Amino acid sequence: MDLSELDCFSGPEMAKQSNVFREGELNAFMGLGRNAWHETRQTVQRVLSSAEGYLRDNGHLQKRTLINQDDAIMHVPARIGDFTDFSASKRHAENDRIMFTDKSQRILPNWDYMPVAYHSRASSVVVSGTDIHRPNGQYANEDGSVDSGPVFGPTKKLDFEMEIGALIGTGNALSQPISVDSADSHVFGFVLLNDWSARDLQSWEWNPLGPFLSKSFATTISPWVVTAAALEPFLCDPICLQDPQPLPYLRSKSIKTYDINLTTSLQTEGQTEVHYSSSVISQSNYKVMYWTLAQQIAHHTSNGCNLLPGDLIGSGTVSGPTHYSSGSLSELSERGTKPITLVDGQRRAFLHDGDEVIIRGWCEDKSVRIGFGECRGRVLHHRQHSPPPFP
Repeated sequence: MDLSELDCFSGPEMAKQSNVFREGELNAFMGLGRNAWHETRQTVQRVLSSAEGYLRDNGHLQKRTLINQDDAIMHVPARIGDFTDFSASKRHAENDRIMFTDKSQRILPNWDYMPVAYHSRASSVVVSGTDIHRPNGQYANEDGSVDSGPVFGPTKKLDFEMEIGALIGTGNALSQPISVDSADSHVFGFVLLNDWSARDLQSWEWNPLGPFLSKSFATTISPWVVTAAALEPFLCDPICLQDPQPLPYLRSKSIKTYDINLTTSLQTEGQTEVHYSSSVISQSNYKVMYWTLAQQIAHHTSNGCNLLPGDLIGSGTVSGPTHYSSGSLSELSERGTKPITLVDGQRRAFLHDGDEVIIRGWCEDKSVRIGFGECRGRVLHHRQHSPPPFP
């Protein structure tokens, strides 16, 4: 629906602001704040109601305003200035320790006290349906020996990470932190997110400063933004008890999260078309996360860092307590030591060229279901790395 063609925005917030719908991205609208979002949502719901004649009885307006979904070209919904990806699932954090240190599941002591994160690349955030080339990079030799030095080439351990992304609406001024109790009012909405990861590159580079080339080559998000207002009926208590108690700036009067179902499907190249449900390899729920989005935003800005409209906050891999609820292939295959068997009989420890990863999400109760659409990406062969023009 093309909102720029409507002249029915007559409320106090949007009567003089409807020009934001002529912008190529949502940033200007997102920056108007919660009252403007709410008023716009009410107006659109009214216009689309069968009891309202404004659009229902105007065939010419319908032709100008309503676009067949098959004809619509999907884009990244906002101009993403910055992208921060957190680690908020304790299960995934424990599995990470095993994956990258070959030690026990004991996570570092700071993890229990603050939502840890890394700063990723906004420039390589792409919309669902974009093909992903297998990245090149450095990784340890086959024998794993540090003494033998690394090799450079295409990753052999390409992985997905099933996540939720939050888009910031109104930001904060530099040096003005956002409190944990007001953080939710700064969130415009949510998308599905796949934080593609090259595990062999990650293992080699992650000390001392964390992920770099192993993550920065691509992040896929869904094009449809589900607003925070639409998800209010699905607010719930987190499953995880926060112990030890967070520091005062992370304590909320009411710790809430969202009941969002998530699945990941893996379809192989040339695979006969199968029903999505039969190719699902992982199923989890956002409410398993240890740290809430409000706590992530409060911590992110606690040093005075300013967030801007369109900034993307990654939840971190949504891994639950069971093996099937693991949110990455490396967890499902136990670091590649136990490949999983797909519906067509093929086995996977990590992603192959031609594999297509499809993340879906939805909220549902007895009366309503809200879908997030798809977050889809297919793996292509790596691009050849040009040698230097000298011997």
